[in-house]
Amino acid sequence: MGDCALSTNADIIDLCNFYATPLGSVAARSITLSLSPIWRPISEERLLGLGYATPYLSRFGTDCERSLAFMPAAQGAERWPAGAPLRTALVGIEDLPLGDSSIDRILMVHALEFAESPEALLAETWRVLAPGGSLIIVVPHRRGVWARFEHTPFGSGRPWSRGQLTRLLRSVTFTPHAWGEALFFPPFERQQLVRFAPAMERIGRKFWPMFAGVVIIEAVKQLHRGIPVASAAKERRVAKPVLVPAGAGAGARVWRRKFL
Repeated sequence: MGDCALSTNADIIDLCNFYATPLGSVAARSITLSLSPIWRPISEERLLGLGYATPYLSRFGTDCERSLAFMPAAQGAERWPAGAPLRTALVGIEDLPLGDSSIDRILMVHALEFAESPEALLAETWRVLAPGGSLIIVVPHRRGVWARFEHTPFGSGRPWSRGQLTRLLRSVTFTPHAWGEALFFPPFERQQLVRFAPAMERIGRKFWPMFAGVVIIEAVKQLHRGIPVASAAKERRVAKPVLVPAGAGAGARVWRRKFL
């Protein structure tokens, strides 16, 4: 599949600034509400945020056994969480410093749309997920208004449709499991108009769901898949994992009880 790189990645300063604005706050709330129905309790699991997921890890990462935030080198990283031991790492997103099957769930935000090789990025997430683990992706929607404006992070990179995501995930042996959408209101540039966003979100969710600003998908790691031969570049690069599977996490424990 080749190595994966990030092209035209959003800058960490732009991301932080966006989520600190009223529009960014409303956008995070909209996406959080859409994530909630597909987010199962993860009290014994290991959670990884990949890309720029800290606005959502702060909400969903509090009840898990361990949560980490990996941010691509091309983007830059912020300190997270505030006032607590650091759980952020700056990484090469195509070569995660994790052992095989060491993570139970991955939340990928502001990552896939910037991947030069989406297949290689997802193959790497498949490697680090435990059997039965889940991947949740938030990406700009091709039909959405947000992908057409560049004053938000969702207007950069490559937008995706449901069909494209489904084919991509199946090509690397992920099984699509659940769907969601968010950002049914326009990305207002005038602060006075942002106050109308919650009402427009409710109306849009009911009357024009096909024009959502982002698509959310949960996919599950299948248990049976051939392992591709590593590329020469990969073979030359032997990184020491920072996290190795101590029993491979909650997902693997369930799998072992079921199949062994």
